[in-house]
Amino acid sequence: MSFGRKRREAGGHRTGYSLAMTYKISGLDPSQFAHLVGLTDEQLARHGAARMIANGLPSFPCRIQLDDAQAGEPLLLVNHVSHDGNNPYRASHAIFVSERATEAAVYEDEIPPALARRILSLRAFDAYGMMTDAALAQPGEAEAAIRQLLASDAVDHIDAHNATRGCFAARIERV
Repeated sequence: MSFGRKRREAGGHRTGYSLAMTYKISGLDPSQFAHLVGLTDEQLARHGAARMIANGLPSFPCRIQLDDAQAGEPLLLVNHVSHDGNNPYRASHAIFVSERATEAAVYEDEIPPALARRILSLRAFDAYGMMTDAALAQPGEAEAAIRQLLASDAVDHIDAHNATRGCFAARIERV
């Protein structure tokens, strides 16, 4: 997996950030989980996965739809490598994906519902997958924190994680 395009040299930092800068937050591609949809619990266990049933809001954030599942909705709990690479920041964690999701959500210059209602750990990485900066954002603060992190020329992308449980939430990229 590539960490992004080498669009700029590491080390350059801007002092301010632009509200005109466009970014997007994309859900995960559902095709990478398609082989698990419809399997029995025993079959899921052989893949290191489990089926969970959402029991209320806000909980069970789907990483494809970038929103919380509705009560009664089945989801798969899987281990996902969110930051792949041969460096110290390689990361994986358990995430939820809806068995019903057929298309990845994409939000441009907007914080998705599942991220908007949670405390986020925003981790900025350069084109080589090395962390250059980070921020903690309370609900309602993510927009400003994202723009501030992306204002640095050294930042290629941001990985958002739910701060409470530490799991990957979404990737944020400049458009």
